[in-house]
Amino acid sequence: MTSNLSTLLTANVGAARAAQLLALVTLPADLPQAPQGRASRAEIAQALNMVLFGGILERVPSGRAYTDDVASAGGKVTFDHGALRTVKWRDNGALPEGEAAFTRILRPLGYVLNGTYPLDRIGMTGRSYAHADAPEGIAQFFLSEFHPERFSDAFRAAVSRVTGTSADPLTPRAQTLLWQLERDGALDLADGAELVGLLVPCFERQHATPSLADYETLLSESAEMAWVATEGNAFNHATDRVDDVFALAEQQKQLGRPMKDKVEVSRSGRVKQTAFRADTVRRAFVGAHGETVERDVPGSFYEFITRDRFADEAAAPQRYDLGFDAGNAQGIFKMTAAAC
Repeated sequence: MTSNLSTLLTANVGAARAAQLLALVTLPADLPQAPQGRASRAEIAQALNMVLFGGILERVPSGRAYTDDVASAGGKVTFDHGALRTVKWRDNGALPEGEAAFTRILRPLGYVLNGTYPLDRIGMTGRSYAHADAPEGIAQFFLSEFHPERFSDAFRAAVSRVTGTSADPLTPRAQTLLWQLERDGALDLADGAELVGLLVPCFERQHATPSLADYETLLSESAEMAWVATEGNAFNHATDRVDDVFALAEQQKQLGRPMKDKVEVSRSGRVKQTAFRADTVRRAFVGAHGETVERDVPGSFYEFITRDRFADEAAAPQRYDLGFDAGNAQGIFKMTAAAC
């Protein structure tokens, strides 16, 4: 099963890093494979997810320290989902509004809508997308859209100035390969590796350096939109699925890591989440006179989730609850507000 994945990863991160990721991340037991010389959409999705997971470890020291511990103990992590923030706003430059910037990528990769979650306390809507071919094994995407129309006139004007400079990172070549993948469900292995590399830049900030004045205007009303101003469409967090999130939280607190105060529990009781607080990053802004000004701001973070199985199903094995919870999500999102 790892042959195609190894090829896809090596082409994008090198042989040494590919080997590290394959040793660290649990692979789906039911990952569909294409015939020799081809890569299935599931394999391409898994490879992209592993590259993105490796990227967040490079940007989040607390998450890297945790996964280093796991690897040292001979364990593995289970990548449950990655979270992205988008802005549903007409002044979005060349980038499609809101989650459309990513659904145009996720659909050809085999993802389908799995749930919608109103995040009204923070002016957002969240939607989860699960992979149709291996929903329990391939990481989901939690895409959230921010709604500037729910905020003040000055706030909306600042949003327009920030997001209005956005470029579209999805190249014509990437669009061609995505169309072929959506049609056929697979690509030649070399084309699949190329597509992964073309998609990774989509998970970055696409707009220009924001002004400090606009950042402060956004921060005064929404820590979430202020985060988008500096970090853009990078992974807000990546999440490790663990057996007992309560025990893990206590263990990490004892190690002195910046753990969230409490575990969020869904209304069903089946989904429990906690996280490290966002690591601080230094970002540049444009000052009042056009000069470069640097500030420490919250970056991305590493999350943990425990998913119970549905107990009322007769089928064996019982399915994991792959849903989310609006209350949980809003509590977890505050991990980037705490450092503001």
